[in-house]
Amino acid sequence: MSLKLAETSHLKAITMSSQHVPATEDSISAAKEKTAAEAIPLLYGILEDPSSSSEALKIKELAITDLSDRLREVGRAEELQSLLTKLRPFFSLIPKAKTAKLVRGIIDSVAKIPGTSDLQISLCKEIVQWTRAEKRTFLRQRIEARLAALLMESKEYSEALNLLSGLIKEVRRLDDKLLLVEIDLLESKLHFSLRNLPKAKAALTAARTAANAVYVPPAQQGTIDLQSGILHAEEKDYKTAYSYFFEAFEAFNTLGDPQAIYGLKYMLLCKIMVNQAEDVAGIISSPKVGLQYKGPELDAMKAIADAHSKRSLKLFETALQNFKNELDEDPIVHRHLSALYDTLQEQNLCRLIEPFSRVEIAHIAELIELPSHQVEKKLSQMILDKKFAGTLDQGAGCLIIFDDPKTDAIYPATLETISNMEKVVDSLYARSAKIMA
Repeated sequence: MSLKLAETSHLKAITMSSQHVPATEDSISAAKEKTAAEAIPLLYGILEDPSSSSEALKIKELAITDLSDRLREVGRAEELQSLLTKLRPFFSLIPKAKTAKLVRGIIDSVAKIPGTSDLQISLCKEIVQWTRAEKRTFLRQRIEARLAALLMESKEYSEALNLLSGLIKEVRRLDDKLLLVEIDLLESKLHFSLRNLPKAKAALTAARTAANAVYVPPAQQGTIDLQSGILHAEEKDYKTAYSYFFEAFEAFNTLGDPQAIYGLKYMLLCKIMVNQAEDVAGIISSPKVGLQYKGPELDAMKAIADAHSKRSLKLFETALQNFKNELDEDPIVHRHLSALYDTLQEQNLCRLIEPFSRVEIAHIAELIELPSHQVEKKLSQMILDKKFAGTLDQGAGCLIIFDDPKTDAIYPATLETISNMEKVVDSLYARSAKIMA
């Protein structure tokens, strides 16, 4: 570990003291042939070249792109941040569009280094301040959108909402449709994270409206479909949600985007939620899916589908334990599986207690293969929710089931008679009013 730190500090020392290298194609080619450790000082040297000719500026742009990639390879995120500060004088020499491309490229390089969320947030805030001072509105708006997404991932929801609210008004005034789609979609995700479903749907509708007025890249359209599926699934409309997830999967699969696995995962979730768990194995083994997608995400959904088909709570819990990251850590899947587990537990308990009028809780727990305290808690909840009529005798450790009370037919008949009398009185009143007139 100490050797690695020494090597890093040595490289930084070389970087800081490096003399300029001619900004030529030969220098770039030489850097490409070297390892990251050897190429980084050379690329810094190219940026130190005082020449500002058009050819030299093009070479420096290539050097910046290559340097950000090399720094990402060796995981030097802090140096990428200092690189952006160092390049500010250079950015004043090139067009604003190229500046925006380079800045966003460096931020993307930082994002690819694991464990840099806080650094990305501070980096974006620093760039926003610089863009405000330089009046680079186009770049600032995109960095602010990126910052809002990072804040949402860090669960800084209030700060992200404040940032987005001002940004949306500004972008709508400028009528930048493509950026508006991105921001509206981000707002929808943010409101969904805050469990505000009406606002999440409204923001998604705004994103779709903006997307209809401009060409939207397939990846962005896939993201819109994915969010649409998530919102429909939240409303228990799993058939419509499946259609959206399928469209998202198709879009991401065509592009080779890693998000395709999430579209597929949520498709399988919808099949399970509509009691079509037997279709899961067929989808996973289909030529399009089976040859390209394998791994714990699909194994987790297959295990849940198997547990649901067998109505086995034990298999369900085993799947949740074996695939904790894929099921519990995914908030979308976790929420729906929690509801599914409760339903499955209730169905199994109702089936088990049906033959009894009085039964020990320990016996029910043994039959359902769950801890007694968990079964007791669930039975008390079901009694309060009026899923069945009964009471718990905790002293004896028993459940007493009552016969279903017979509904007395006189009450509905009485209500119907009163309703009819009300209509007669209203009719007589209307007639008397006409006579008096």
